[in-house]
Amino acid sequence: MRSRDWFAVTALFKHPLGLPVPHTALIPRRKDELGRSLQEFVGENFLQEDIIRDRIAAATISQRIGRWLSDPAHARRVVDEAADVAAIGLGKVRDEHIADLVTEALVPRFREEPISPLLGGLLGEMVRDDLHHGLVDLALEELHEWLVHNPETVAEILGERAPWWTPTRLNDAVTSRIHLELVRWVGDIRDDPRHHARQALDSMLAQLSTDLLEDPETQARTERLKERLLDHPQVIASSISLWNALRRALLTSLSDPEGAVRQRLMVELSHFAGRLEAEEELRWRLDGIAADVAVFAVDRYGSELTAVITHTIERWDGKEAARRIELHVGRDLQFIRINGTIVGGLVGVLIHSASVLIS
Repeated sequence: MRSRDWFAVTALFKHPLGLPVPHTALIPRRKDELGRSLQEFVGENFLQEDIIRDRIAAATISQRIGRWLSDPAHARRVVDEAADVAAIGLGKVRDEHIADLVTEALVPRFREEPISPLLGGLLGEMVRDDLHHGLVDLALEELHEWLVHNPETVAEILGERAPWWTPTRLNDAVTSRIHLELVRWVGDIRDDPRHHARQALDSMLAQLSTDLLEDPETQARTERLKERLLDHPQVIASSISLWNALRRALLTSLSDPEGAVRQRLMVELSHFAGRLEAEEELRWRLDGIAADVAVFAVDRYGSELTAVITHTIERWDGKEAARRIELHVGRDLQFIRINGTIVGGLVGVLIHSASVLIS
């Protein structure tokens, strides 16, 4: 029995004693078929939608993520890694990339898209919801502050437009009076939410919104203004300057462990982790999304993944394939030989005992 076990196991990988016995050295001779069979086996028994969904459901991925993120040290690690990756990504973006984005993607798109309906709808929503009042309040506050602290500048601007023949003393008195009235008038508008100037501004914005949506002449003027702005060379320079300012602000905040961006990310991660632990519906929805993504990936790329098995084994030499497999399962092969010897010996003892008893 021992010799038969040795022969059977050895015959899988090589010709016993180097003799070309039929039906031996099966793995070196049929490795390509073995690879294709293994590919089909993996695809049919592991990369199936029902199996994937069951495994993802059993893994409770979202619950584990929520539990892991609830530890502040883990959340901090995620934030640190995300900040480092974001900083590297921001550093890779050069000025020419922004220029190409503006000239090749944004500007052509803006030219094709009529801007009047967009501006009209946005302006109408702002007026209906009184969203512009905050901006008006801020502008009035800043204008009033500037007028109070810059009387000389106001006097100089008004003086340039005064008649050349008027006496200097009269010009100074007039400009001083105009400055005083400007400060008082802007202050009144700022302090009175129902000031007639505010109401006039609201009416003007509402009418402009209607004209942008309905008046062909206003729409044509707006489109011509858009074209002039897009053709201006300063568009690219301003876009690059804006991007660089934004990038510097982000990099500064990302580099600071206690910066606003990292702190905000920590707050959002902690809140998200709490929701994952508390809301079963959210966990179920996220696990479903994960399952959908996995199924989509397998449906689209599963054949390419399993084909790696066939391609890899096909590249192996026959003897090399047998050697790799034999080395990988070598200990188990020895146990097969030992078990065969033991079982064969026991069977032999039983047969001998039976023959003695019968005789």
